[in-house]
Amino acid sequence: MSGAWRFLWVATRGYRFRPWLSPYLRWRIETYSGLHAESIGFRDFWRFVWQERRQLARFLGWVDEMHSQTVHQVTQQDHQNAEAVTQTLPERR
Repeated sequence: MSGAWRFLWVATRGYRFRPWLSPYLRWRIETYSGLHAESIGFRDFWRFVWQERRQLARFLGWVDEMHSQTVHQVTQQDHQNAEAVTQTLPERR
């Protein structure tokens, strides 16, 4: 779930206590639902979150899955790079 929390943290930057004012989240809601971003307020934001809670939970699950895969790939690459470096080092006597 760390990937989902990271996404939420980044997506609400500058608006963490007032996410309905975030230009990024307003834009995302506009592109998803068709509501005009300028007209989205407190009530509209929370109504959207409540009505689309299952889709939002599904999206956050996908974000977490993508984050986990990325972390796993980076870890594998780091391991491979470390092996390559140790193979090129001269043997110690």
